Amino acid sequence: MTSKALVREGLHYATGERIRITISSEGRITEIFTEDGVGRIEEMSADGIDSKISGAASAEAGSDGGEALATYGEHSVRGGDGEVWIAPGLIDLQLNGGYGIDLNSLPLTSESVIRLTCRLWETGVTTYYPTVITNGDREIEELVSAIDQACREDALTGKSIGGIHLEGPFLSPEEGPRGAHDERYIRPPDWELLQRWQDASGSRIRILTLSPEWPEAPEVIRRCVQSGIIVSIGHTAATPEQIRQAALAGASMSTHFGNGAHLTLPRHPNYLWEQLALDELWCGFIADGYHVPDSVIKVLLRAKAGKALLVSDAVYLSGMAPGSYRTHIGGEVVLTPEGRLHLARKPELLAGSAMMLADAVQRLAASGLCSFAEAWDMASSAPARAIGREKLYGLTKGARADFVMFERNGGKIRIVETVLGGVPVYQASS
Repeated sequence: MTSKALVREGLHYATGERIRITISSEGRITEIFTEDGVGRIEEMSADGIDSKISGAASAEAGSDGGEALATYGEHSVRGGDGEVWIAPGLIDLQLNGGYGIDLNSLPLTSESVIRLTCRLWETGVTTYYPTVITNGDREIEELVSAIDQACREDALTGKSIGGIHLEGPFLSPEEGPRGAHDERYIRPPDWELLQRWQDASGSRIRILTLSPEWPEAPEVIRRCVQSGIIVSIGHTAATPEQIRQAALAGASMSTHFGNGAHLTLPRHPNYLWEQLALDELWCGFIADGYHVPDSVIKVLLRAKAGKALLVSDAVYLSGMAPGSYRTHIGGEVVLTPEGRLHLARKPELLAGSAMMLADAVQRLAASGLCSFAEAWDMASSAPARAIGREKLYGLTKGARADFVMFERNGGKIRIVETVLGGVPVYQASS
């Protein structure tokens, strides 16, 4: 049977213009068209929302051999009805689990990783970085190995997992900056140990969160950068000078900025101001309404001007009922009816986020601190730029066809369809 190109129509998430996307059988975006005011179809440029190339050929529904209405399984998905929007797939650089699946509890099976990946597609996430946190040496080795096995067993899972984010154990041992990480396993940065884990992961460790307060940090950062691992500063009690030295060594991100910190700090200088001031650092933050107040996010967005990115930091309790739970990170925790997750022994300390990325996008936009399109970009195109993959992802000609079709009703985002590499991996029921 001859395979047809996939075609989707809808409203561009940023401009509101009606667009049509054509996807090749290889899973790449081959054409993007937009209607002008008199109904003519013109090709959108690959490098900007507002720039058009005049005189492009018409692309009437199905005229290129594609499907304006594609049917998969028992129902259909139609774009372009004035209510369905199209946006780049969400990219979550920090996710610990969800829907009862914990990426940090053993035994972790490849089947669990695959199942979690499928659930994330329902939320509009097309790429994510499973986050393995502080644990024993052997336990980390087994966890990253299970993630690698899932990627090898299931091609779509392997395409959806951009890499592994190792958050710890090279973090601050101090109460506060350490957060809920188990102090028994906190240790100085160790390149040989990291290489052991990298081997077990099938070379999938792509992001490392560490604290630069350790004397070993600058050298390990340099070696990580040389080997293609992005280093992010987090859970730190480092001095401003140590923060600056980390950036000079190649650290390029801040992990969940404003969290994993002392409850009380010198007004200045301190490690938060220093990270905000360093233009070299991308700034990841959680917008669930609990981790950092909106006033801090407002300052963050102004200071980072295009280098702010949203992460979920979701743990396995995301999507679960409120109540008391026991977790690997933090032990006894409480998930409140409002969605706040905190340590049972210290309610003032959070134990991760219980909000998925699309919900964080909606909450941030509703806060009035930025537009919906800007919030979505901070969870899609900004992470892609931060990891150096901006040419792979996005609604641009030649990019991999990772995109989401959604509706916005009553302040909520409803995912209608998620497409990964040109393959519809999730479609909502009619």
